[in-house]
Amino acid sequence: MTAVAEPVDTTGRRFPQWAVLLVASLVGIVLFTLVLAAFTTGGLVTATQQTANALSLGAIYALVALGYTMVYGIIELINFAHGDVFMLGAFMAMTFLTAGFGAVPGGEGATTTGIIVGVAALGGLGFFLGWGLISGLGIRRALPRVIAMAAVVLSVGAIEIGVGQSGAITDPVLLTALLIPTFVVAMVIMAAINVTIERLAYRPFRHASRLAPLITAVGVSFILQNIVQLWQGTGDRGSPQVFPLIKFELLGAQVNVLNLFILILALAIMAGLQTFVGRTRLGRAMRSTAQDQQAAQLMGVDLNQTISITFLIGGALAGAAGVFQGLYFGYVRFDLGFNAGLKAFTSAVLGGIGNLTGAVLGGFVIGFVEVFAGAIGQQRWSQAVVFVVLILVLLFRPSGILGQQLGDRA
Repeated sequence: MTAVAEPVDTTGRRFPQWAVLLVASLVGIVLFTLVLAAFTTGGLVTATQQTANALSLGAIYALVALGYTMVYGIIELINFAHGDVFMLGAFMAMTFLTAGFGAVPGGEGATTTGIIVGVAALGGLGFFLGWGLISGLGIRRALPRVIAMAAVVLSVGAIEIGVGQSGAITDPVLLTALLIPTFVVAMVIMAAINVTIERLAYRPFRHASRLAPLITAVGVSFILQNIVQLWQGTGDRGSPQVFPLIKFELLGAQVNVLNLFILILALAIMAGLQTFVGRTRLGRAMRSTAQDQQAAQLMGVDLNQTISITFLIGGALAGAAGVFQGLYFGYVRFDLGFNAGLKAFTSAVLGGIGNLTGAVLGGFVIGFVEVFAGAIGQQRWSQAVVFVVLILVLLFRPSGILGQQLGDRA
């Protein structure tokens, strides 16, 4: 998580980086819309609609990319399993919104033995993830341990029960009452899973050669894919479209309110993360660990806890992105994490891996490139275009758009 120098004008006044990026982003969005209008038959109407789609898609990529760039910034690990954590988060949200996990059999065919086995398996999963969260974070005090365990167990229980929703909810109060627990449950469970993965799979190899944790990350990715494949199969699984199909007019185009919801909430989450990293004690510990682990440890930073918090935040962001995935696309599948993870990793590299703002910028850039390729009828070439853009950027700026070329750590 490197810092980027703020631009300075000739009079010596310093311009905040966020202000410069905001102005540049608005100019870029306008230029993208105008260029797309010139290339499409629908003109400005179609271009406006596609710009809204690009912003929503870019927001999802950015959330996943943040998990990649945070982990790399702290321990220089390319966590290839992060895309599958996002995929699992999408399945958790879908399961919560539908009939539930189904570990405990119900109905007339339920047997006592089946119920006991189901409850034991569900309780074991909840306590295992709770242990992973507590052990990974190194929580020693009794009350925080109880709170952490209760949060995970209750979230697993909520996944088991489900809400049985199948259609859109037009009442905004009821919709809010449903979306809040959906995000909370998905984010809590995925945070616990990500911390558990770090505790069991990555921490033992922290001082090994860099190849060992990299291969471990690939192995964890396949493990998560196969678990979901055994659980849900290989086909598409429909996610309930709980968000009503309400549109508003913008420059003649009918833009779905869901696009605006995803963009605003994703930006709010990103701003909250930036504030946390930049202005809190734990955020300072994360930045100091990213800069020099040995020096941070000498200054009293708990490395294990700091790294686990990084994985916790990354897992929570992946869970939120998984909810967006189901709401926006309406389906989830077991191999979803590969493509999404590849694009998110590309976003992190494009923006400057290790840089939070760069990851967000890279996510939106890839979202816009993909939508532009699809809008001009070249959808099959969209991924190729993305990597052509990546190669061109890295040729002229090897550290990424906002990245800094740093020397090796001592």
